[in-house]
Order: sequence, then C-alpha cells, then structure tokens
Amino acid sequence: MTNEISEDLFRLAVGLLKELIGIPSFSKEENAAASSVERFFAERNIAVNRLKNNVWVANKYFDPGKHSVLLNSHIDTVKPNKDYTRDPFSATEEEGRLYGLGSNDAGGCLVSLIAAFLFFYDRQDMKYNILLAATAEEEISGGNGIEALLPMLRNIDFAIVGEPTQMQMAIAEKGLMVVDCMAYGRSGHAARDEGVNAIYNAMDDIQWISTHSFPKVSQMLGPVKMNVTLINAGTQHNVIPATCAFTVDIRINDCYTHEEVLEIIREHVSCEVVPRGMRLKSTFINHDHPIVVAGLNMGLQPFGSSTLSDKALMPFPAIKMGPGDSARSHIADEFIYLEDIRKGIEIYIQILNEVL
Repeated sequence: MTNEISEDLFRLAVGLLKELIGIPSFSKEENAAASSVERFFAERNIAVNRLKNNVWVANKYFDPGKHSVLLNSHIDTVKPNKDYTRDPFSATEEEGRLYGLGSNDAGGCLVSLIAAFLFFYDRQDMKYNILLAATAEEEISGGNGIEALLPMLRNIDFAIVGEPTQMQMAIAEKGLMVVDCMAYGRSGHAARDEGVNAIYNAMDDIQWISTHSFPKVSQMLGPVKMNVTLINAGTQHNVIPATCAFTVDIRINDCYTHEEVLEIIREHVSCEVVPRGMRLKSTFINHDHPIVVAGLNMGLQPFGSSTLSDKALMPFPAIKMGPGDSARSHIADEFIYLEDIRKGIEIYIQILNEVL
C-alpha cells in the first residue's frame, strides 16, 4: 500500500468519523447515523443494503460461490456521562487526538474497517468475498442489530469485529448472563419482634455469590466472575421488608455453559433466580485459524477479553480487534488518537491481505 493510498483512506475515514460523532446515535436511535453510512457508500457508487438501522455492502466482484469474510463494527453509542466537559457531539482535533462521543467506541474501528473494505473493494483475485456491516444496538446487545442481520449474510467463513483493543487480537471473549434474584421473607412491624426480614435472607445468598470460586479456570479467559450490581428492598423505615430483589452480572468463561452456571447458582442459594437470557455466549477461535496465524506472523498479540461484543452473537469464528483503547470506552471526553486510526487501517489491510 503506497503512502498516497494510505493518506487518502485515512482522510476519508477521519472525515466520516467526524460526521458520525456529530450525529446522536444512542442504541435504538441510530437512524440518522445509519443514513450517513448509507450515503457514504452510495456517493461512491457502491451498492448498499439496509435492514432497520443496519447497513451492509459487498465487494464489487462478489461471487456467490465463495465464502465471505465479515468486517463488522457498530454505529450506536452509550449516552454521554455527566462528567463531560466538551460537547460530546462536536468532533474536535487537539494534539493528535480526535474528541467526541463514539470516537473510541467504536467509531474509529468502524471507519478503519470501512477504509480497509474500500482498499479491497474492486479486487478480482481474492479467495473470499468481503462483507462490511455497520450495525445497531451493540451497546445493549439488542435483537435488531447484528443478530437480525446475520440471516441476510450467507456463507461467512470468519469475521473481524471492530472494537478498541489497541490492534491486538482478542481470540476469546467471556459470555454474559444477567440474573434477577428475589429473596422472600414476611412483613411485620419493625418495632416488634415479628416478620422475617427478606434483606437478611438475601444477604446470605449475596455472601455466597461474592465469595464463590468456580473451579474451572480458562487459560485465555480466567475464572467466571459474579458481581451483585443492583439491589432493592423495603417500602418504609418501620416495615420489615417481605421481598428483596437484586441483580447479578455474571461473566462466563469457555469452561462452562450458561446452563451449567445457572444450575450451580440455584443449588447454593435460597432465593429465586431468573436469567434474563442465555444468548450471549463465550467465544473462542483456534490459534491455528488462518486469520489468527496471519496476525501472529505480523507480531500481533492474542488475548482473552472480559468485555462483551457482537462477537458473542456470531455462529462462526471471529477475532475482535481495532484501534483505540477499551479503557477509554464510555468515559467523559472520549477520544481516539488519529495515528491509531491510520495504523488501524494499515494493520486491517495487512492482515486481510494475508488471507485473501
């Protein structure tokens, strides 16, 4: 790739990212951002498809007889937190940084993948087709994002999921199960020795959850982690609460299924335990997969990720990799280094070139 091509792709990517930063795109409210991406491809005479707020394109010489590589990242963002000192929807360059909501998570990844897609768009000698999908509802693991789109995308061999990883390869990712728990007691007057306090019953279960260690520890993902993150009980100060509700966030490694973890929890607690869903599975791609081998040959480091992405919803192998730093996701005054976007484009092109 010549410096001239690299610079052109870089400028296109940064220009698109600045436009997207200026468009509020909270989960389930991505319509305008999807239209922006749609317009970006249409202006370049690339046939563009859309389902709800998901936009996807295919390489110019798409061959239905070939398998495809999917390049995917998301267009939705979380809402800006209260500590912002800058306008979250104003894309501002300062000392090599580009500030703005979604710049790091995951706008820099998305536009870098789009630049890589453009680089390969009209090549005719590729082993795989290339599909690029800019999708919705990733931040809430919603059903109208990549999950809704996947039935439209056939014969995918593997994927690169764009999330900020400092361009290292997440080849494994923990799954997520959220469970809602309800401990029961019996109401009574707080001034008299009556009733059964549901909070105290919940405390016994919370103590077990906070101290239990699952014996199977993953080489890439470490142990299963459980954290009580929400709790609610009581109606007024002088009434013994009859119920205590709490929520547990569980990050599951590749040694357990969701069903196994749920069964273990239910065996050890007395409260009612109801999972919100079982679809966000842990994932793993083998070290000898061609895309992983290509990354290893480039000196990229494989690791296991504790954070969730749309990789969890993909029924085919995938790596998670992108410019930016996960530690800057969802922070106030979010930013990405411009040089990281440039390097991201170059590394995406290099790793794809190895397998295409």
